Amino acid sequence: MPRILLLLPSTTYRAEAFLEGARKLSLDITLGLERTAVLIDRPEFDWLSLNFNEPERSADAVVEYAHAHPIHAVLGVDDTTAVLAAQVAAALKLPHNSVDSVSAARNKYRMRELLHAHGVPVPRFIQFSIFDDPLVRADQVSYPCVLKPLVLSASCGVIRANAPTEFASAFQRVTSLLHRLGSPKASEAGRYVIVEDFVSGQEVALEGLLTAGSLRVLALFDKPDPLDGPFFEETIYLTPSRLSDAVQTKIAACAEQAASALGLREGPIHSELRINDEGPWVIEVAARSIGGRCSSTLRFAAGLGLEELILRHALRIDLPWLDREGGAAGVMMLPIPRGGVLREVRGQADARAVPGIENVMITAELGDELVPLPEGTRYLGFIIARSATPEEVEARLREAHGRLTFLIEDPNKTPETEVQGTNGAQTIRF
Repeated sequence: MPRILLLLPSTTYRAEAFLEGARKLSLDITLGLERTAVLIDRPEFDWLSLNFNEPERSADAVVEYAHAHPIHAVLGVDDTTAVLAAQVAAALKLPHNSVDSVSAARNKYRMRELLHAHGVPVPRFIQFSIFDDPLVRADQVSYPCVLKPLVLSASCGVIRANAPTEFASAFQRVTSLLHRLGSPKASEAGRYVIVEDFVSGQEVALEGLLTAGSLRVLALFDKPDPLDGPFFEETIYLTPSRLSDAVQTKIAACAEQAASALGLREGPIHSELRINDEGPWVIEVAARSIGGRCSSTLRFAAGLGLEELILRHALRIDLPWLDREGGAAGVMMLPIPRGGVLREVRGQADARAVPGIENVMITAELGDELVPLPEGTRYLGFIIARSATPEEVEARLREAHGRLTFLIEDPNKTPETEVQGTNGAQTIRF
């Protein structure tokens, strides 16, 4: 029976979906975990305790384990584990992307260097140290621009600036965030910020699978809410895309060119692009599948979920036809409207009662301290919907969100605030 090593960070939404896919395939599973405390909840699996910050030692530990328990594939489930998965797979001489290619996808500056060198459309960019003088650097960029930490994800620390004064404020905010997270001490990349031109236009997300460098598009998601800043909190993803076939073909070709420029050749990719009158522009390429609980929107022929499909590909198990099921699907990532302590969530039953709503998942727990973007790194939860058309899915996601109310206590102990979703907007009642 094939054995797969799943590398799981201490916090991830992806574990259960991959474990369920592995169960369906009757795989032997070994969990590579960065914290042994997690093992208490997973007594049914073999496991390895690994230090994700020491990839060479982790690879040696996996090789030693594999002498007695042969491993046939290694899979990192998110950005933090993708590079380690490549290093471990190389040590085991298994098919995988190169360490350099996955590392490039993880580093926003290196990614853009390679994309630009290979003629892939990317916004103009420059890299600054977090120790630079923001007032000096403010005169060295064009406006509007977007500041981004090199190594963070999920729009954390991403801020638009329209003028030098806004740039200086945003720069100080990003550097403070990086210091608070300990990024400068954790890695050299954590000491830098990339600044790029703001690209206008509609944003989309492409989910794909690479085989020997050839890209198969699994889904193209529209993002109907404008992502113009100053922060870039994503909310709704809809598939199939409402863009024309000609535009979708250009997007797929651009994403494949981007993957090739980075050296990615195998496995899932998740790419973010913007489309305007000049064509598609690559914003991000990740050597992993879509994050959070969003993958549950995707169902393929023969009842396959996205994670089972990725596992089959990693183990070279025959893949059935990869067309997505009929109809439209979408997800709403529930935004955090304000900072504070979550005390109560109301209206979940009413939200689930909206026609077409498949699931309402509140992933934040009562008592959690909520931090909105750009400092935040999470969502309140996810709403999944299906219907005949993307328009119907969008309407039902917004209606369900409007039926939810979140009671958030101000950290300064002011009275609790009810925050209610209203068709994707937010109404705050004191």
